[in-house]
Amino acid sequence: MTELHCCQLTGFGQPLEVSTRPLPEPRGEEVLLRVTGAGVCHSDVHIAEGGYDLGQGRSLSFKERIRFPLTLGHETTGEVVALGSGAHGVAPGDQVLVYPWIGCGDCAVCRAGQENLCLSPDFIGVNRDGGYADHILVPSARHLVDIAGLDPVKAAPLPCSGLTTYSALRKFGPRLESVPTVVMGAGGLGLMALGLMQRMGAPGAIVVEPDAARRQAALEAGARAVVDPGAEAAAETIRQAADGEVLSVLDLVGNTASLTLALDLLGKGGQVVVVGLMGGDINLPIPYLPMRALTISGSYNGNLGELRELVDLVRKTGLPELPIERRPLHQAEASLEDLRAGRVVGRIVMTPEASE
Repeated sequence: MTELHCCQLTGFGQPLEVSTRPLPEPRGEEVLLRVTGAGVCHSDVHIAEGGYDLGQGRSLSFKERIRFPLTLGHETTGEVVALGSGAHGVAPGDQVLVYPWIGCGDCAVCRAGQENLCLSPDFIGVNRDGGYADHILVPSARHLVDIAGLDPVKAAPLPCSGLTTYSALRKFGPRLESVPTVVMGAGGLGLMALGLMQRMGAPGAIVVEPDAARRQAALEAGARAVVDPGAEAAAETIRQAADGEVLSVLDLVGNTASLTLALDLLGKGGQVVVVGLMGGDINLPIPYLPMRALTISGSYNGNLGELRELVDLVRKTGLPELPIERRPLHQAEASLEDLRAGRVVGRIVMTPEASE
């Protein structure tokens, strides 16, 4: 094969375009993969739209961060097919997972192993071409994690929805294993979180979700209770399901309504970890923070070490049984639209083979 087929974003608000380009030849430490799975994430929708809603008419724009055309896709598995002359640690035929949150390598956070927090990132699928393609060029084998023996389609969401929820859950510390956690949202992140919590020793989760189909999916994924936030006395129902007191909330929605409810629910000493990026703002009386000893934490993706921990965990305990719909690559634009419209339960994973 001498050509690479991909789906690219050519401008904010524009539909993805199917494109054909010469197949790149890896140089230096680069590694070329044949894509075996490309997850479709809600962050891809935000990138395609051009930014995040910050509330009060403000937005965080990607205008200065994105170069077009861009091949989206940061949840990628693949098979190694070619190596640059300086690449080592992998061999043709290896089945791998791509760590997409690549930093500059020189700043303080990168040196501390937190390159996902780098202010000059080179994220795959954001700042460089990603996995919405039949091949992907990765800058170094250091960003590849062995997944031999795992289903590459089911493993594809691990670098984002898996890693993002795993890293966020770890921020609760020992409390994760001692008290029920309230989870805001039962989309791909929420269902992944439920599966990982079972594997991390958590006693259970109360899932808050307005969509009936997603609430049912959460029950099937092991939630101890599901609650419609629009129902009468929803807050009291949530507290009762949490044995009377809410001390941990994982907000995978991240909008005004979800975080406001989370803060209202928390008892003294409670903690909310915010992951979702749906946008908005909140009005919080500052004295509440010290008087109620509340902790509000943000969590953004996760580092490479955490991804390796996560892969080790699922090797021992099994991949979470996340509902996955496999689609051909040429349906990338339709997949983004379905995600934007809330029609997806679980995760869509695209594979070039499904296009043949």
